Amino acid sequence: MKIVQLLPELNEGGVERGVVELNREFVKLGLTSIVISNGGRLEADIAADGGRHICFDICSKNPLTLPWRTLGLRKLLYALSPDIVHARSRVPAWLAKFALNRVGPHFVTTVHGMNSINRYSRIMTTGERVICVSEVIRDYLLQHYPVDAEKLSIIQRGVDMNLFNPETINHEYIADFKQRFGLDGKYIVTSVGRVTYLKDYESFIRAIALCHKEIPEIIGVIVGGARDDKQEYLRSLKQLAKEQGIEERIIFTGSQDRMPEIHHLGDLSVNASLKMGNVGRTVTEALAMNTPVLATTFKGLSNLVKDGENGYIIETQSPDDLAEKIRMSHQRRVTETRSTVDPEFTLERMVTNTLSVYRSLQ
Repeated sequence: MKIVQLLPELNEGGVERGVVELNREFVKLGLTSIVISNGGRLEADIAADGGRHICFDICSKNPLTLPWRTLGLRKLLYALSPDIVHARSRVPAWLAKFALNRVGPHFVTTVHGMNSINRYSRIMTTGERVICVSEVIRDYLLQHYPVDAEKLSIIQRGVDMNLFNPETINHEYIADFKQRFGLDGKYIVTSVGRVTYLKDYESFIRAIALCHKEIPEIIGVIVGGARDDKQEYLRSLKQLAKEQGIEERIIFTGSQDRMPEIHHLGDLSVNASLKMGNVGRTVTEALAMNTPVLATTFKGLSNLVKDGENGYIIETQSPDDLAEKIRMSHQRRVTETRSTVDPEFTLERMVTNTLSVYRSLQ
């Protein structure tokens, strides 16, 4: 089987890392794996793992360049002759849909979030099979689009339990990281993800400010890069920390490669996402590394985080509730969470389920 995955860029984020992991696992299984994107810091991993990366602009939203990019992608897919074309974002899906008018591979899409309801977003429902990353996404699509429920599949975003293993971490890296950012002897609360308003880092910063008098050793660590168009937002976050009087308690580390170690060194992980933080990749990764998690949720979501067991559910955009849950976590100090990771949220299950979707089309 020859599989082509399409996504805008390969810099950082849950979607990008999922593509990299699937590429690696597909190659291990003897499949031909190709990734097409506009490139980025993770593209070298595709070839290193035995796949092939092709740099092509399926990122730009400029409608004036759509015709020639569609033609270019059509020629590319015709030459590659894949069995499956799997689009993971709206612009790549539109380009693929137009391009596939004259070539014959099967078309699969994955819906990763609750996008705005409009014709532009509807493209993600046009795959022969549509993968949803949670039951909430499935129900959202069924509510707002005339989509056949039979072609929808729920595949949770899975964590690589071999890579995210507390027994195989690099302790020297952790020691160096803590020294570099002044984290020795601190109560470390991490929040991992690219710098974007959807992560609600404002609530995270305000919650740290509310806690620092009761927990004088607390440090908030934001791990994630900021694209050029998010630099102003990053500056606003730093200004907020300064206004809250905790400028030295909020550390921005930028992008990091050693994510198992990053999750393990934290005493607590926070995913305050405005959209279903509870099924975010960072939640499963932190839990796999024995780090309790505070995460937002959504009605109807099967939560990975269980109150009082491996962390706490937090209210969306509520610094007060987040601060209270941080205090509760500081008092409880849970040290084992790996056993709470549902098998449905593992990489092994994600690969198996994804290939089942592909094979259903053959």
